[in-house]
Amino acid sequence: MLSPRQIIAPIFVTLLAPILFAQSIAVGPITVDATSPYLDPAPSSFQPGSARSPDGHTIGLNQRYLTLDGNPWLPVMGEFHFSRLPADEWEDQILKMQAAGVNIIATYVIWIHHEEIEGKFNWTGDRDLRRFAQLCAKHHMYLYVRVGPWAHGEARNGGFPDWLIAKGPTRVNDPTYLNYVTGFYRAIGEQLHDLLWKDGGPVIGIQLENEYANRTANGGEAHILKLKQLAIASGLDVPLYSVTGWDNATIPSGAVLPVFGGYPDAPWDASPGTLPASEVYTFRFGSRVAGNMGMIGGSATAHTTSTDTPFITAEMGAGIEDTYHRRPVISANDVAAMFPVMLGSGVDLYGTYMFQGGENPDGEFSTLQESQATGYPTDVPIKSYDFQAPLGEFGEERESLRKLKLVNYFLNDFGDQLAPMIPHPPSKLPKTPADLSVPRLSVRSSGERGFVFVNNYVRGAVMPSRPSFQLKISLPNSTLLLPDQPVDLPTGLYFVWPFNLQLGNAHLRYSTAQLFTRLANPTGSTFVFFCLSGIRCELSFVDQPGMTIYGTHGRILRANGIITATDLPPALDTTLSLRFEGRSPAQILILSQQHAEDAWKVRLKGEEHLLITQQQFFASDSQVTLQSDEDPAFQFTVIPASHAWPFPASRTRVQQQSNGTTTVSAHLPVAHPTLALTPIKQAGTAAPVKIGPPPSWRPQGVPQAPAEDTFAATAAAWKLSLSNASLSNLGNLYLRVDYTGDIARLSNDHHLLVDNFFNGDPWKIGLKRFVNRNQTGDLLLQILPLRGDSPIFLEDRIRKTIPATGQTEQLRSVQLIPQYKLTLPTTHD
Repeated sequence: MLSPRQIIAPIFVTLLAPILFAQSIAVGPITVDATSPYLDPAPSSFQPGSARSPDGHTIGLNQRYLTLDGNPWLPVMGEFHFSRLPADEWEDQILKMQAAGVNIIATYVIWIHHEEIEGKFNWTGDRDLRRFAQLCAKHHMYLYVRVGPWAHGEARNGGFPDWLIAKGPTRVNDPTYLNYVTGFYRAIGEQLHDLLWKDGGPVIGIQLENEYANRTANGGEAHILKLKQLAIASGLDVPLYSVTGWDNATIPSGAVLPVFGGYPDAPWDASPGTLPASEVYTFRFGSRVAGNMGMIGGSATAHTTSTDTPFITAEMGAGIEDTYHRRPVISANDVAAMFPVMLGSGVDLYGTYMFQGGENPDGEFSTLQESQATGYPTDVPIKSYDFQAPLGEFGEERESLRKLKLVNYFLNDFGDQLAPMIPHPPSKLPKTPADLSVPRLSVRSSGERGFVFVNNYVRGAVMPSRPSFQLKISLPNSTLLLPDQPVDLPTGLYFVWPFNLQLGNAHLRYSTAQLFTRLANPTGSTFVFFCLSGIRCELSFVDQPGMTIYGTHGRILRANGIITATDLPPALDTTLSLRFEGRSPAQILILSQQHAEDAWKVRLKGEEHLLITQQQFFASDSQVTLQSDEDPAFQFTVIPASHAWPFPASRTRVQQQSNGTTTVSAHLPVAHPTLALTPIKQAGTAAPVKIGPPPSWRPQGVPQAPAEDTFAATAAAWKLSLSNASLSNLGNLYLRVDYTGDIARLSNDHHLLVDNFFNGDPWKIGLKRFVNRNQTGDLLLQILPLRGDSPIFLEDRIRKTIPATGQTEQLRSVQLIPQYKLTLPTTHD
């Protein structure tokens, strides 16, 4: 994750910022000049490692984009720290990421997790890197390994074992340090032997170091080059090598690729109040880092503006880790609105951190989290690394996953067209990230075709609605008004519009619906769009000789060489069929955004379909799995209809619908787990919060997490007893704790299982891993009281519920929630 050194005391981040608000702002057509002739990208100075797999596939790049087999490639990457999740849960979570459209899994190899005792490496169980890589290979997922050796990732010592720090200087070309790094890299190389891309394996990339800005005599570029040399010597020969590009990074040209990112909030910041609007909601023209990505000194470097390598991201925040002193709650829109902004800024690999949350493993000698007690600038939970990620700490799917999937699927099917396209700014840009008056958009184009990226959402602000919204895009050979008639742009909306796109034999002039995915089958392709809430839904085509168009709903207008299908209602049976004399037709499906969020691509009997369900979903080559919290009833729709679905199963009903879909329903037996709650101890009086020492880069210290002995003396406590906690027919069994306090913990026999910094949301704990480990005997729930004068940041809506004086610790409810699991085969004899 980001280094806390990324903000060097700019005054504005320490001020309380009011919730921003703006009235509706009417504008005329917004002009974008995209007339510059398209130029093919030049070769990059970056020199890849072994780029060819044994079966002849190649990974490469030029100055503008990555390539796969020589073709433009715009993949989606998601972070998943294997050593922070039980190994028996890895496979399902990999499949969930794949179902959500992720192509590449990125993972840290956190040194202290594997060699906490000097000379004794542990690659077993939950620390088995080789098995994790093999599972990625099994499910056709690429793997990008972040080997450090310093990782950060909110780990103890940034991932360094305690014994290593005692040996002398680190993160420089010191002989003793490099000797230990050599051993660590060699062990990683042994784990990944024959699993690299050149061997036919999934590992395509290595990240060296992390957030490295050292420029001392023994550091700097020479140190990064030395790490690369050691990695290659250890057998880690891969196509791509990278370093993080923010924080005034040290980046030797030609040897490594700089990668970038951004977060919706800054929990490392010292402010106890709401932060100003983040730059991640403002398009980046001219620099690849900004705002909370930490341009030290406030100026860009050559690497942050360079066009010699593709604009690649590794840490676009798919959530955020709450720290003790700052506890923002990140919404799905906070995360998803960043996606079109970064794509419109020219990003050609979108990497999210974290995509899969986790928890710190137990240490032999210490806890393994970042803390002020160990000299780091923030305190994070001892166990929880949930990160408010799309897939949570216990594998649960969150709303943000479905919103990110909308663009992931688009990139999976159309990223090769977007990747070569060049960004063009509008004629007027916001003056600052807090300037809400100017529409935020970008055009990426290649010649006459391209995509429009629009963002009318900012976390912590109410963006103005924009009546009569319309673009005037000047292209090399034409000018396009998009749409033909203006639309009213609601507040909070963000989207991608295509223009001059070829859909089979149809020429799409533009669409005010967002392009979602494509179902490619032997009989032809179906292009899937979804309508945007509050915007007239229409698709406009170039009329062609012999062309006819049929629509199930809406109006078809034909004039002046243009055919426009407008007022399209989003529904499962809203379709357009475009037919051409002597050529293949084009089929188009128009969904609502909710249906698109609920839609998953599946292959049944060799053909692609959409499976639409409100339940959680993932699939393998031979089966689909649905999970439902609390409700044992399952239902989903398959579109287009599939008469091969599914293999008959008990309690499963299949119906073919007149609108060309198939519906499947099932009902599992009801589980009846029970929970007994017994008060043990009332809370004591909480001591005033202590302020830690300020690091050199931050103007002030921040509240410190309470010492360990505080819990025994001060926390309220309850005994929890489970019965009938069988996991038969269940994917998980959740404990939902609705409380107010400072910190909550769940323990077993004086062993901390999981913890939580209160941020206002109920705490949801997956008990499956503890049941499997026989750790669910009598459980101890502790809640440390929260003082009203505690200078920690809570969202305003939560802070208002906390008394200004005294202390509060309230356990409102504790509830067991069974998660039902339905698995159905997709193939049968």
